[in-house]
Amino acid sequence: MQKKIVIVIDNKLISDNVVEKQFVCDLFKCKGGCCEEGDAGAPLDEAELEIVLQHFEKIKPYLSEASLKEIERKGKYVYNKEFGWVTPTLGNDSEICVYGIRGNDGLIKCSFEQAQKDGLIDWKKPISCHLYPIIITKGKHGDYERVNYEPREKLCSPACALGEKLKVSTYEFLKEPLIRTYGEDFYAALKKIATDYSSQEK
Repeated sequence: MQKKIVIVIDNKLISDNVVEKQFVCDLFKCKGGCCEEGDAGAPLDEAELEIVLQHFEKIKPYLSEASLKEIERKGKYVYNKEFGWVTPTLGNDSEICVYGIRGNDGLIKCSFEQAQKDGLIDWKKPISCHLYPIIITKGKHGDYERVNYEPREKLCSPACALGEKLKVSTYEFLKEPLIRTYGEDFYAALKKIATDYSSQEK
């Protein structure tokens, strides 16, 4: 039986699956389905609300007529009782994010990320999207955060398979958003823990 490890860095309690599980998004198979499969739109932190407003005019040309109508009706972000501030979705909560762009090949791209790639804005996308399948939640008791690995079983199975094939751990695949969230020192500490653990297993 494999020994479980407890990872605590500062006030972050990190699931061992973040370093043990392997994961690389396989967009040509999942088609960016995480942009439309879920119980609500993408969670936004307080600072991101202003960023969405700031960049909206630049990403507006990327959006469909349906998305623009829904944004006009609901607003550029909405409040969800369970998840807090989130991006709106088309129709009900389980439909595509209004900021998603579905191409002719069925692949969903993020309008913010596309605008960033095109050099129009300097913000990639909501951090909750960038970090997925890592989900960060506040601890129920005390000032700490839980950093969990929560892929969708069916949708993310190609990503799990590709990660295993390429031998890329989840924390390695998500290096950029983890550093964006917690900084270089945090990532270096996490990498050292993962490397030490891996060497003990051999």
